[in-house]
Amino acid sequence: MGTADAPAAPPAAADRLVSLDVFRGLTMASMVIVNNPGDWGHVYGPLLHAEWNGWTPTDLIFPYFLFIVGVSMTLSRSTLGGWGRILRRAATIAGLGLLLAAFPYFRLGTLRIPGVLMRIALCYLAAAAVFRWTLPAGERDDWRHGVRIALVAAGLVAAYWLAMVLMPWPGHMPGDLTPEGNLGAFIDRAVFGRQHLWQRRAWDPEGIGSTAPALATTLLGILAGLWLRARVPGGTRAGVLAAAGVAGIALGLVWDLAFPINKNLWTSSYVAFCGGASALTLAACYWLLDVKGWRWWTKPFVVLGVNAITLFVLSGAIAKTMGLIKLTDAAGKQVSLHGYVYGGWFAPLASPKNTSLLFAFTHLAFLFVVLWIMYRRRIFLKA
Repeated sequence: MGTADAPAAPPAAADRLVSLDVFRGLTMASMVIVNNPGDWGHVYGPLLHAEWNGWTPTDLIFPYFLFIVGVSMTLSRSTLGGWGRILRRAATIAGLGLLLAAFPYFRLGTLRIPGVLMRIALCYLAAAAVFRWTLPAGERDDWRHGVRIALVAAGLVAAYWLAMVLMPWPGHMPGDLTPEGNLGAFIDRAVFGRQHLWQRRAWDPEGIGSTAPALATTLLGILAGLWLRARVPGGTRAGVLAAAGVAGIALGLVWDLAFPINKNLWTSSYVAFCGGASALTLAACYWLLDVKGWRWWTKPFVVLGVNAITLFVLSGAIAKTMGLIKLTDAAGKQVSLHGYVYGGWFAPLASPKNTSLLFAFTHLAFLFVVLWIMYRRRIFLKA
């Protein structure tokens, strides 16, 4: 019997799944690339979000990260910690999100309150609560724990679907899924006001209502993590997780016919589709790295993955700073540091889309050097 077929114990508390660190690193590298083109007017289609309904590879990045948050919760009880640690971590992530949103002008009257880090904080806090409350004191992880979590996730996506398609609100008929007319947009405007939403629009892609199905995405990650702790052969873990991923993708595509896949609304079909894609990707990483041991190529992604929040904050802060600093270009015009570097150093090199992509990779390479130094010095900044 080979090692891939031998029954395996769940990961020990001190262990790290290399596959999870690499999956996180791949996700963060993708995030940096899609968020930092040299020129937003020249970007390859797959590196842009879908305008509304539908999806592109870019639309998988955020749900991948939330799924990873869920998986991470299951691998070590000491990593999750008690309520004090959970609350501190959620507050720190949310605080970093507000700080990054306020930078560099710190205008509280127009501060965007929802956001990526705010959503991560809320989903982490709520998922930790579900994880703990569905596991009574003294009870060990078993199939009943997973069933309870699955029921919560299913309830969230079902309730969200019914609310979005059946519930009326002032001035709109039930089932309005347009950017300004959907129920989530109405709630966000009522709670925050337009001045605190993304680009002061009528809706926010990380708004209140769509945080509930985003929590379901995190819970799917918990289910995947519980399965990876099962006392079954490693190859079986990977195979079942891959099969679940294919089923999730199929469910999402079928559900799309009634409730469109939509990242901005985080629709229930989007939860199923992206949950399936997340499970399939994690299964591939787990089989390659933790079952087969093919790890020679993984170090750069581990470096990016173990300081993920640091990478996100640094990337956003650097991009904003490059837009803030003004310089005079060769033509005597005032341009931002971003425009100066891109226009003077990158734009002449190749076609617009290729140089725009090259700029994004250069941005990632710079951040990698910073995180590599941190990694070598054992500096791991965790919320």
